[in-house]
Amino acid sequence: MSNQTAPANFEILARDPESRARRGRLLTPHGEVNTPVFIPVGTQGTVKAISAEELKGLAAEIVLANTYHLYLRPGEATIGRLGGLHKFMNWDRAIITDSGGFQVYSMSDIRKVTPDGIEFSSHLDGSRHFLTPEDIVRVQETLGSDIILPLDECIAYPASEAETRRAADLSLAWARRSRACRQDREKEPGAGAMLFGIVQGGMYPEARKENARGLVEIGFPGYSIGGVSVGESRELMLEMVEITAAELPGDKPRHLLGVGKPEDILGACALGVDLFDCVIPTRNARNGSLFTSRGVVVIRNAIYAEDRGPLDPECGCPVCAGGYSRAYLRHLINAGEILGARLATLHNLYFYLGLLGGIREAIGQGRFPEFRRNFLSKYQGGEK
Repeated sequence: MSNQTAPANFEILARDPESRARRGRLLTPHGEVNTPVFIPVGTQGTVKAISAEELKGLAAEIVLANTYHLYLRPGEATIGRLGGLHKFMNWDRAIITDSGGFQVYSMSDIRKVTPDGIEFSSHLDGSRHFLTPEDIVRVQETLGSDIILPLDECIAYPASEAETRRAADLSLAWARRSRACRQDREKEPGAGAMLFGIVQGGMYPEARKENARGLVEIGFPGYSIGGVSVGESRELMLEMVEITAAELPGDKPRHLLGVGKPEDILGACALGVDLFDCVIPTRNARNGSLFTSRGVVVIRNAIYAEDRGPLDPECGCPVCAGGYSRAYLRHLINAGEILGARLATLHNLYFYLGLLGGIREAIGQGRFPEFRRNFLSKYQGGEK
């Protein structure tokens, strides 16, 4: 198959002279996405605990939803009849949909992987389903996604090289089929969507290089780096990201799946990654683990029981600037109040989206290394 693709609508606006960090602009059918960017995760068509209006207030430009979950409930056909996922969610900005490959990885006891696709039992009612790579693409087309991810097989860490290569080869074959399916349908409704390839290959450098080269030969308007943050060390994760990114076209967007912590995002930005998605800020918020300029605050701790101060005096989010004290946030989270989850989520997403905004600004001004050093010096040296 030819590696000629439609324009990715991705423009690099600035490059950091001391690293591979770059600032860019990705154009989607539902608006512009400025990169590097953090993508809040809205697995079931909602970023848990907050509304679309609140997300817009935080300047989020793109969210991620999950094909596996929406396929099972309420069903892509239902969402399609209701006008597509954007109308269903009341979200008029960009959406990327994850193929469900990670869910397949995480439910090994109720699924079966074959060369033709995946067979699995619904976690909702036990019903059996079989989906091919082509099915996964068509489900996302029906949803109306702006960025579509193909079916892939993510494997656990550690894994043997033989098992890793088997999964990577299967993922590559599925990517080829997904691309062919997408090319056949690009003149139909939903043609504005971009299908990204996903690089697999575990923690084996040569397997990753070969997989990336195979995807580049097929040709995609963007590439996702998968199969990391599955239990390996931070150092090994970044090594695999560096090896993978070096094999990908410099003029195409690069998306790192499932990462991560602020220090990981900064490290990956320095390697030329453009898009990040992760549940950490929202999941940790609901558990009372809150990100601040001076580190993570575990708000459940007794030390905050009578703390009248804001969560982060340097933060301008609606929680910190709005007068909510650490003591009150601790009470809400420990009492299991819905407001606690909402306020914590608003704060954490403000922090993450603000971090990426700071990174973009620093790259544009040619001071990304300085920004990274200053951020980590405060963040890693602060309270826990």
